[in-house]
Amino acid sequence: MMLRTQHRMTSILISCCLLCSGAVMAKEDLSLSDKTATAEALSRQTEQEQLAKARQAASETEQRQQEVLQRQEAGEWQAEQRAKAQAEFNQRETREQKYLREAAEAAAKTRKIPQP
Repeated sequence: MMLRTQHRMTSILISCCLLCSGAVMAKEDLSLSDKTATAEALSRQTEQEQLAKARQAASETEQRQQEVLQRQEAGEWQAEQRAKAQAEFNQRETREQKYLREAAEAAAKTRKIPQP
């Protein structure tokens, strides 16, 4: 009889454990679904923020491109580049003329080689 009572108590204890674990699992499932919903909301929010940043970056890039195109169309950039190139050319020409003049003067001088 004692064995039957122990067996009965054991089976009741096991049943209680199973019921409790089932309740805990249901609670975990609920929290997991809550976590999933929170994660999905966060994911959507992050995606929207990234899209907004991408749109802003694209807009800024477009504005910079328009500014560059306007400067090029106005000819300011090309005029600056031409002026720089002309100034460099003039400097080279002036140096070249100076070297040629010095070479002509040196060639015109008579040199005397001292006798030993």
